[in-house]
Amino acid sequence: MSAFYDLASLAKPLVTAPLALAFLDLDADRRWSLGFRAREAPLTVRQLLSHSSGLPPWRPFTGEPLAIQLRLDVAGHPLLRPATPGLATYSDLNYRLLAELLEAETGVPFAHLGRALGLSPAPWSEAPTEVPDGPDLVAWSLATHQPPPPRDPLLPQDANARAGMQGHAGFGASADQLRQVLACWVAAGWPGRMAQESVPGENGTRWGLGLQMSFSAEGSYGQLLSRLPPGIGLQVLEDPTDDGPGPAPVPMAGSGLPSGWWYHLGYTGPALLFRPADGACISLLLHRRGPGGILLDAEALRARRWKLLSRFVGQSG
Repeated sequence: MSAFYDLASLAKPLVTAPLALAFLDLDADRRWSLGFRAREAPLTVRQLLSHSSGLPPWRPFTGEPLAIQLRLDVAGHPLLRPATPGLATYSDLNYRLLAELLEAETGVPFAHLGRALGLSPAPWSEAPTEVPDGPDLVAWSLATHQPPPPRDPLLPQDANARAGMQGHAGFGASADQLRQVLACWVAAGWPGRMAQESVPGENGTRWGLGLQMSFSAEGSYGQLLSRLPPGIGLQVLEDPTDDGPGPAPVPMAGSGLPSGWWYHLGYTGPALLFRPADGACISLLLHRRGPGGILLDAEALRARRWKLLSRFVGQSG
């Protein structure tokens, strides 16, 4: 039996963003419908898709309305910090609100919407490889007195999403299953619509309507991807092992020029890459767990992705 993967934040470009582009007005002001009555600036779907709404990176998924939750003072933690003024700030909260809007618009539970697209919503019948708790569990205790949801191997692995955070996580797939979903995703034109209208973000990033632009600085994924010839089509690259990879090249300062690729990363390890020029699509399926069951830090996870991607680039000539 093939491995089963918790897709984590790949739910954003595969489920939430396409449905938002299909069903929601991108520029209507949603402040009132989402409970943000004290907000001075409009709140639109376009802002939520591009992470330019000004919402902070994260709050625990406790079931409380987000607008009420954001009125509470919280202790210092990188996940709980405010958004950077004037720059897109990657935030799970944007997609949490998009899921609310989609359920209201369609009248269909969000899990059912994802299932209709071909993914498996949690709770799953087959558990993915378990990933240890990460920094969101620490941030949870600083942001609310409510206990985090109990660990369950059949629920999403992010602490904040273990109960199924709508719009942000809650879907899984095998490699074959994801390949079918991606074929439909590309054929329907969704990634092409998401890889445009870029908005400047923190640390030199640029966001479209659900995907992030990849740049070609030395040592970056974009530099590696730019070596791939046209016509590689759809590729699902799988590495379910827990081996410790060697270090990846250190990215040079500065982003470089756009590589022609756009991408999204998942907390639990998977990644999704798309090139609008020829419709090339690559998905990396791997687990964020190292030797001995430890949680890989961001650089070790980057090294594992680099190893898998560089092997494919080398094989592609």
